[in-house]
Amino acid sequence: MIEIVKKIGLISDTHGYLNERLFAFFAEVDEIWHAGDIGSIEVTDGLAAFKPLKAVYGNIDGAGIRTVFQGRQRFFCEETEVLMTHIGGYPGHYDRNIRDVLFANPPGLFISGHSHILKIIYDRNLNLLHLNPGAAGMKGFHKVCTALRFTIAGKEIKEMEIWEFQKKTSIL
Repeated sequence: MIEIVKKIGLISDTHGYLNERLFAFFAEVDEIWHAGDIGSIEVTDGLAAFKPLKAVYGNIDGAGIRTVFQGRQRFFCEETEVLMTHIGGYPGHYDRNIRDVLFANPPGLFISGHSHILKIIYDRNLNLLHLNPGAAGMKGFHKVCTALRFTIAGKEIKEMEIWEFQKKTSIL
C-alpha cells in the first residue's frame, strides 16, 4: 500500500504583509493554509498563485476578504479532519465561540491564529493537536515572525518545522 502524504505550510496574521522569505520555506509544500488576519487580498492572491490555498478571515479583515473566505473551515486532509478558524484559543482556554463545536465533534487538528504566539499543543481531553502558527506579518507586538511546515500522512501529523524571521524595529 502506498502511503499518501501531504505537506502543509501554515501561516496567520500577515496583516497585509507577505514576507518573500516564506516562499523558500513553502517551496516543497503541497498546500498553504492561512488562519486569518490576512490584511489584504493581495496576500492571498500571491499565495494562491504560488500553491493551492485554504484560508479563513480574521477580525481585521474587511468585506473584500470576507466575501472570498469563510470565518471557519472544516475539511479533511488525507484522513485527518481539520478545523480552522482565526480566534479559537488553545487547549484549556478555547474561545467561547468555538468551544461547543470542538467538544461536540473534535477534529484531529484544530488550527487558529490571532494571538501572534506560536503554539503547538496536544489536547489529551479532546484527542486533537492544536496549532497556532503565530504571526507572519510585521504588525503586532511579536518580535519574531513565525510560520509552520508539517506533513500529514493519513491520521499522522509529523515533521513539524518552524520558520522564524526577526522583525525589523526602529529606534527613535
